[in-house]
Amino acid sequence: MVAAALVCLVSSFQEPARVDSLTGNIQFHRDFESKVLGNKRDVAVYLPPDYVKSKSRYPVLYLHDGQNVFSGKTSYIPNQEWKADEAAEALITAGAIHPIIIVAVANGQAERANEYLPTRFKMGQNEIGGRADAYGDFLLKEVKPFIDQTYRTHPKSNALAGSSFGGVITLHLGLKHSSTFQKLGVFSPSVWINEREPLTWVQKLSKPTGQKIWIDMGTREGPSAVKDANDLAAAFRAQGWRDQKDLFYYLEGYGEHNEAAWARRFPVMLRWFYGR
Repeated sequence: MVAAALVCLVSSFQEPARVDSLTGNIQFHRDFESKVLGNKRDVAVYLPPDYVKSKSRYPVLYLHDGQNVFSGKTSYIPNQEWKADEAAEALITAGAIHPIIIVAVANGQAERANEYLPTRFKMGQNEIGGRADAYGDFLLKEVKPFIDQTYRTHPKSNALAGSSFGGVITLHLGLKHSSTFQKLGVFSPSVWINEREPLTWVQKLSKPTGQKIWIDMGTREGPSAVKDANDLAAAFRAQGWRDQKDLFYYLEGYGEHNEAAWARRFPVMLRWFYGR
């Protein structure tokens, strides 16, 4: 009886069946090799509905944590994903946004924190971070040239977005390479890292970069996280960014720190970045 009960208990905690929810025209480049980082990862590319019949060139939105972007089959939390393909497909088809290409770059799994955080610092018993600039070289010198050569892109019309540590790397690389990335989507950023280091990146700017900056946070991510996001938005304002013009700060009531929350906010960012 005890053994049977244990079997039932274990089975109740089994991972749910994963569903492949890909929508639209998505191309996969499996095991994309990085000589800079010395590892491989998948790169998935969403193409707009008119891509095959058109000769147009398209703006490109690069997203970090690519496993979580298009499909619940590969997402970190089973069946919780950004639904970026569904959002783009619906908004483009409805004529609500200009057609875009979305490039989802998978994270380096065990190397994720190291690649997404620019400064090495101690968290608990471990040291993390320090490889963000190498990851930036991977994006700028390996991924982006491949995308621009393979697809009909506007090579000088690019955006960068990510959440949590992905929000940190978006902010770091985006501000450092402001001529390459004109739009930054900073979702639930981990401003707390290394004694709130991201705030200093904004405070050290000598003038506005001309970029559009999206920042968001959910109230259920905690009071300190909300304060950090408030302070980050305030830092941009202090440097000359204007609300609704080149800065959009979205505080979502009851929003949590997960893909479901980012999926809700992603279409709003698309409308602000690419709306007709």
